[in-house]
Amino acid sequence: MHASTLRRACAALAAATSLALALTACGGTTKNDVKDDSGAAASAGKADPNAATKKGLTVGFLPKQVNNPYFTTSDKGGEKALAELGSKYKEVGPSSATDTSGQVGYVNTLTQQQVNAIAVSAQDPGALCTALKQAMTNGIKVVTYDSDTNPGCRNAFISQASAEDLGRTEVQLLAEQIGYKGEIAVLSAAQTATNQNTWIGYMKDELKDPKYKNVKLVKVAYGNDDAQQSFQQTQGLLQEHPSLKGIISPTTVGIKAAAQYLSGSKYKGKVKLTGLGTPNDMRKYVKNGTVDAFELWDPAKLGDLAARTAVALASGQITGKEGETFKAGSTTYTIGKDGVINLGKPTVFDTKNIDQFDF
Repeated sequence: MHASTLRRACAALAAATSLALALTACGGTTKNDVKDDSGAAASAGKADPNAATKKGLTVGFLPKQVNNPYFTTSDKGGEKALAELGSKYKEVGPSSATDTSGQVGYVNTLTQQQVNAIAVSAQDPGALCTALKQAMTNGIKVVTYDSDTNPGCRNAFISQASAEDLGRTEVQLLAEQIGYKGEIAVLSAAQTATNQNTWIGYMKDELKDPKYKNVKLVKVAYGNDDAQQSFQQTQGLLQEHPSLKGIISPTTVGIKAAAQYLSGSKYKGKVKLTGLGTPNDMRKYVKNGTVDAFELWDPAKLGDLAARTAVALASGQITGKEGETFKAGSTTYTIGKDGVINLGKPTVFDTKNIDQFDF
C-alpha cells in the first residue's frame, strides 16, 4: 500500500475506531514515512541564533481532530509553553480525523487572521500544501507535528521519536524484562505499514548486538490493527511457540489486544509484553501485573516542542535549515535533514508513572 494511501486508511480507521486508536499504530508519521516530492524544507532568510524571543505572537494549533484525547494532551502542552514564552495560543480543527478539506479551510482561516505561526498535524501529506504555502508567502511560519506534510510545505516537522529509537528501545525494554534470554515474537499491524516495517528493521538490527545472543526472534505476526485479529494472533503465537518468553507489539491496537489475551490466560506475568501503547489503554494491564512496562512518546512534550519551534521560527532564531540549533526549555535541538526535529527517546510507562498521564 502506498504510504499516503496507508495514511488515509489510518485516518479513516482513526475516525471509525476510538482514536488513541490508530493514533500511533498508524500513528503520526515518523520521518521515514514522508517522501520529499517538493524540494527541500521551506526555509527563507538567514537565521540569527542570538535574536531575542518575540513576545505577543499568536500561534494557531491545528490538530488532525479536536476533542481527541491524544491531541488535547499535545495541544495543551503547546498552550502551556506559549504562556511561558509570553505568546498567545489558539486551537482550531475538524471534528473528524478524515475531514481533509476541513483542515484546508482552517489553514485559510488562520492565514486570514494573520497568526504568526501555525502548528499542524496533517491528515494528508499533500492536500494542505497549497494552503500552507500561501500562509508562508504571507510570512506565517509553519510547523508540522505528529504527522508531516511534504517537506516543501512547512518550515519544520516535529517527529515524535526517530524510527531508530522506537525500534531499538522496544527490544531493550523486552530483553531486560526476560533477562536477555529466550524466544520472542513481534505482533505488528499491517504487513505493508511503512512505519511498522521500519521499526521492525531496527529491532532486528538491535538484536544483532552480542548481548542478545540468547534472545531469538521466532516470528513476526500481523494483526492488521484489528483488535480481534490481534487477539487471535497472540493466541496463535503462544500455541505455535509454547516456550515464548516475550512479545513486542509496536501498535496501540496490537499491544492492547495482546494484553487482553494474556491477562485472561495462564501466560499472565510469565510471557512479557511490551511495545507502543497509550496509558489509558494499558493502565489496567500494568496494574494487574500483565505488563511491566511499555512506551510511547509523551504528546504533551510534542506539543510543547511544536510551540517553542514556532516561536523560534517567528523570532528569526532558526529558519528550518539542516544543522541549525535552538534551545527549547532546557534542551538544545538540532534540525535534521528536510527540517525534521526529533523529540527524543520515547517515554516509558510503568506502575510508578502511569497515573500521571491521561491519553
